Amino acid sequence: MEFSLIAKHFTRPTPGAVLGVGDDCALLAPTPGMQLAVSSDMLLEGRHFSPQDSPAGIGHKSLAVNLSDLAAMGATPRWATLAIALPEENDAWLTAFARGFFRMADQYGIELVGGDTTRGALTISITVMGDVPPGQALRRDGARAGDDIWVSGVLGSAALALAYRQGRLFMEQIDAAKVLPALYLPTPRVALGVALRGIANSAIDISDGLLADLSHILDRSSVGAQLEFDALPTLPVVQTYLHEAVARECVLAGGDDYELCFTAPAERRDAILAAATQANVTVSRIGRISAGSGLTVMAADGQPLPYDKTGYDHFAA
Repeated sequence: MEFSLIAKHFTRPTPGAVLGVGDDCALLAPTPGMQLAVSSDMLLEGRHFSPQDSPAGIGHKSLAVNLSDLAAMGATPRWATLAIALPEENDAWLTAFARGFFRMADQYGIELVGGDTTRGALTISITVMGDVPPGQALRRDGARAGDDIWVSGVLGSAALALAYRQGRLFMEQIDAAKVLPALYLPTPRVALGVALRGIANSAIDISDGLLADLSHILDRSSVGAQLEFDALPTLPVVQTYLHEAVARECVLAGGDDYELCFTAPAERRDAILAAATQANVTVSRIGRISAGSGLTVMAADGQPLPYDKTGYDHFAA
């Protein structure tokens, strides 16, 4: 049953691999002269998605969040493996999941070359691999004092959608409809990551929240930062709720944005805007890296904006 499930739902031609699904191991031939970027992410029902969520959307998101890690390193996607635990065999669910998964795979040119299935609580674990030229990977440890801090896209939409779904924030249904796609169908910024090679000094994808993920850059680079809250890019519908503390928290620390946060010297601003145009994504300059340590968020009145939460805690209750 396991092998017929794999053959039906997850076996496709893999011209970019020496050997794909169907053997004990995949055989891969990395592009000569390139380094291999590898990342894994796990999604659990009840933790990262709910039983009511669309299986096609889960397939989309499960690969998208992994592709976002490749984007943050400036890597070009090549291959993926998928391990999935299922409480029971459900052909309709798997058909829809595979449709969402492979729609993303086809869009970003990544091939599924192996994995595993078993019975258990619904859990999806994906490993992705990509190519990056030696010395050009975007890392967390390259930020320097004086760097501009940038983000792609908009922030807070997915977290606001989750707060609405959980009943922590009242939203008009017409407003909720504008932010829910960000929660269910995130867009990994792969093209931007590749375009930022040789331009950005450091980068990370925003999965756990802007403050938490930027703090990883600050810690690895031994620097501090100052952000301007009014410079943080948000959808107009999100701005209408920023008088609510929970909405401000969603923008600063909500997570699930899967945008890129990166730093670069001020003299590279034109190059960054050109890279963003090439990748067909907006970017916003939101602050500056400073010497020393610590992260301050400034309000419009020039005073520090207090915050209690920096991001999602994977081990919180």
